[in-house]
Amino acid sequence: MTAVAFLFDVLAYSAVFVLVGLGLGIIASMMGIFNFAHGEFVLLGAYTVYLFEQHGLPVWCGMLAAPLVVALVGLLLERIAIRRFYATPVVAMLGTYAIGLSLREGVRTLLAGQFYNVTAPLVGSFALGELSVSRWRTAVILITLLVMLGCYALLTQTRMGLQVRAALENPALARASGISTARVYAATFAFGAGLAGLAGGLMVPIYSLSADMGVPFLIKSFLAVMLGGMGSFDGAVAGSALVGGSSAALPWFIKPVVADVLVFLIAIAIVKLRPDGLLSHWRR
Repeated sequence: MTAVAFLFDVLAYSAVFVLVGLGLGIIASMMGIFNFAHGEFVLLGAYTVYLFEQHGLPVWCGMLAAPLVVALVGLLLERIAIRRFYATPVVAMLGTYAIGLSLREGVRTLLAGQFYNVTAPLVGSFALGELSVSRWRTAVILITLLVMLGCYALLTQTRMGLQVRAALENPALARASGISTARVYAATFAFGAGLAGLAGGLMVPIYSLSADMGVPFLIKSFLAVMLGGMGSFDGAVAGSALVGGSSAALPWFIKPVVADVLVFLIAIAIVKLRPDGLLSHWRR
């Protein structure tokens, strides 16, 4: 039973982490900046689900609303502030950090510095042979797989995906071809924010809601994007899966602080060996 619990804890955390890492990777690859408010987008998604439950609305409705609400917040932030700093990536990153800090402290005030639990839409477990499997963790894994497939189809099989890839490869040529790169950037930022919001909504029934819940996701998703390589869908997924899986698995065997240090050392070693990304060899 312990082995089954271990497996589903690792898979569920990795699944949520892939959504966060993929969202950050899409933004970083498109705009050349790291969004340091990305962890707070995870927090906003979780807080949206919490508000729905507090007002007596179904939790699953909050989970549907979370990516939409956070995508709208991301769109507004991109249009009002972030787009003004694309030419100076360092300033843009500092600006997103300030925005994230403001969002985090705002939520902390609303939560009065407390921790809160949210009830999962699916409670209990089901039998798989002689094993007992968590319903909600299974749902999180399946939802993540569906979202990943949807993202891949959107980026490779649609007109919007073609415009995104064109703006990523050669912005000047894309603009000359009539593509509004400003709109593509805004849509991409909102989409990446929405993925983080969805991750927050899915994870809040598993982990307690607090104002600082998004901070570890920001740090480790930054590492995952660097590990997977910029401009790569499969690299972002692979890097996120590796960092997320390691972060969830290692604390079962060693102290959490030591586990975090070990995750960073492993990632740094891989980046040193493969500076172009984890899957660079297979993409050539």
